[in-house]
Amino acid sequence: MSDSRTEALAKILVGYSTEVKADEVVSIDGESAAAPLLLAVYEEVLKAGAHPVLNVALDGQIAAYFKHASDEQLEWISPFAEWMVDNADVRIAIGASTNTRELSGVAPERQTLRQSVTGDLMARAMKRSAQGDFRWCYTLYPTSAYASEAEMSLADYEDFYYGACLAGNGDPLSAWKQASAETVRLAEWIEGHEEVRVTAPGTDIKLGIAGRKFIPCDGRHNMPDGEFFTGPVEDSVEGEVSFHLPAVIGGREVSGVRLRFEAGVVGGTVHMAVGTSYPESGGVNESAVHTDLVCDLRLGGKLEVDGVVMQEDGRFVV
Repeated sequence: MSDSRTEALAKILVGYSTEVKADEVVSIDGESAAAPLLLAVYEEVLKAGAHPVLNVALDGQIAAYFKHASDEQLEWISPFAEWMVDNADVRIAIGASTNTRELSGVAPERQTLRQSVTGDLMARAMKRSAQGDFRWCYTLYPTSAYASEAEMSLADYEDFYYGACLAGNGDPLSAWKQASAETVRLAEWIEGHEEVRVTAPGTDIKLGIAGRKFIPCDGRHNMPDGEFFTGPVEDSVEGEVSFHLPAVIGGREVSGVRLRFEAGVVGGTVHMAVGTSYPESGGVNESAVHTDLVCDLRLGGKLEVDGVVMQEDGRFVV
């Protein structure tokens, strides 16, 4: 039985997030469990007059790849992937894992090798995106695996996820335009300041933001969305941050992460990404990874900008 929210989400991804236009080449990538959404997106791209290219990963494919591929095969880049990064106008990617821990038995060194090889593809895609030559968006399709991670039933997780995507709204495209206005307002408020300080249990960290651009995230690149971000001045980060919420990275759950920064070097919510900066933010960090970690500020947390409280207990107060 089809879910009207799946069709609404496809309309959001094609008509709002990436604004697909006639004659554009659109790469649609996803896992086989996302078939209903992949097909709905495919249809919307055709209705827009564009040229969809569908790339679907089979269930168990990635686990088989890391189990059997030699180092030489791990270092090989598909000519198709090269072509898509350099020539596609739009990429819509849909995660739909049926087993979030399927890579837990893969040696981290093998995953790191593959990440280092594909790092150049990511850098080229991010450069084209910053220049306005490439548009992309990533989303999920609700699966039992994701519901299990969230400790929800699949039905409850579907309600939660589609609600966050505003897919149940009678006019989802207009709803996202309204949400965008608030995100833009907050990004404009913080830009032009000198320093951000984040405090919470186990966290007290300062980041210099002078001269950096804040990017409002309003569903154009991630769905759902609602953050605004920048790349802090590279040698300005000082202090310690504790990430309270677990993350599954490479098939392994990572929890209790605590990082101490000195002059920018490691040693409701706010999340920080370790790795490659988005060029359009003014950041210049280069890395084969871009890993997001979440620090929960809803219970006693505070975010200050040049000494002025911007967010407290997970709520914006400006």
